[in-house]
Amino acid sequence: MWSGRFRQPLNADFENWQRSFPFDRRLVAYEVAASQAHARALRAAGVLSEAELNAMVQGLDAIAGRAGEAGFLEDPEAEDVHHFVERQLAASLGDAGLKLHTGRSRNEQIAADLRMFVRDAIDQARAALRDLIGALLYQAERAGAAAMPAYTHLQRAEPVLVAHWLLAYAEMFWRDSERLADCRRRVNLCPLGSGAVAGATLALDRRQIAADLGFAAPTANSMDATGSRDFAVEFVQHLSLLAVNLSRWAEEMVLFSTQEYGFVRLPQAYSTGSSAMPQKQNPDSLELIRGQVGRVVGAAVSLLVVTKGLPLAYNKDLQETQAPVFAAADAMLACLPIAAGFISAVEFDAARMQAAAGRGFMNALAAAVYLVRRGVPFRRAHEQVGKAVQYCLEKGCELEALSLPELRRFSPDFAADVYEHLTLPAVLACHDVAGGTAPQRVQEAMAALREKIGKPPGRTHDVGA
Repeated sequence: MWSGRFRQPLNADFENWQRSFPFDRRLVAYEVAASQAHARALRAAGVLSEAELNAMVQGLDAIAGRAGEAGFLEDPEAEDVHHFVERQLAASLGDAGLKLHTGRSRNEQIAADLRMFVRDAIDQARAALRDLIGALLYQAERAGAAAMPAYTHLQRAEPVLVAHWLLAYAEMFWRDSERLADCRRRVNLCPLGSGAVAGATLALDRRQIAADLGFAAPTANSMDATGSRDFAVEFVQHLSLLAVNLSRWAEEMVLFSTQEYGFVRLPQAYSTGSSAMPQKQNPDSLELIRGQVGRVVGAAVSLLVVTKGLPLAYNKDLQETQAPVFAAADAMLACLPIAAGFISAVEFDAARMQAAAGRGFMNALAAAVYLVRRGVPFRRAHEQVGKAVQYCLEKGCELEALSLPELRRFSPDFAADVYEHLTLPAVLACHDVAGGTAPQRVQEAMAALREKIGKPPGRTHDVGA
């Protein structure tokens, strides 16, 4: 493609080492689509005849059609995916195929191909996140009025509905989806027509090229379009946060599946056994999801380091941004269906969770709130209930097991109706604010989430629907 300037051949090791085709060949479908759009622009600019355009479009279709054929994408002579497509087209069309590169540069081609890849990966990730959120919503609806302990500092804090806990993760993953949607808006600009650095040398209709490829508009600056990869960095950073959120969920499910907690029954379809210990059922699916964080965050760091010191515009260093984008996208697109399938299949020990929600003084705050409503300043109520808890610890009982005279030793404002406020249903119901765990508020939250993801009641469990 550029040998006319050189009198000596490349060092064989260097020539093989600098090739990107072994990894960027996965972009062949995008390269074909971009090349067809460019060919149509060349026809509009008078560079190609109608017959040449038709032959070129058909030839490119044939390349795309063979992309899945065993051995087709093996070409030791191709430097990159652009060179491969050009070689294939020239082999079928002769010199007419060599006209395709008129008025364009590989600098703009790879920027366009990578943007199209990221755009599609975002769409796939958001569809998978919708399934994941739908699976969480399905389990939340099934949980009904079941309660469980909520933890702060990994210590029991207050009881919540199981549905409320599941919806917390649904909200996290919804934000991940929204971040990706926002990223897509910046990705969806077309670099074609930017040339190598200064813009195309032909009067190409960039808006039509962009429209042909489903982009919202052309990029605004040719140097920025060919020399920047911030769209890729942003995409992988969002995937990093998604990976962290998935890891947090996976970690909690691993903890809750231990015999010490016993809240979660691992689905056998997403578990493995031990080669040494016959009794084991291991949460390998969760552990592997948790382990993907290193891969995705590593990709984000790699992109930042590669791009941090590059002057405008294109530099060969940018070739090194492709593999991290592919790695991060592949990791998350593999994890998300596994996570959704796990959530759909997992079972909860509702009785054990409910029992745990009624122990450990998780009605202590409700007791303090009871005193506040009777006019006691919160700091004083907090101290009084704290002393009552200490007394219970010494006595080996829960707050509601104390007699009224015992409670009044710590605050004379306790009355006989206090016991109504210390029951689990009452403790749950007292969190009656938007976003709280009161049953009616959780029902409202489920309805709102169902509307956001577009799933009717009774269909939230249809992963992939």
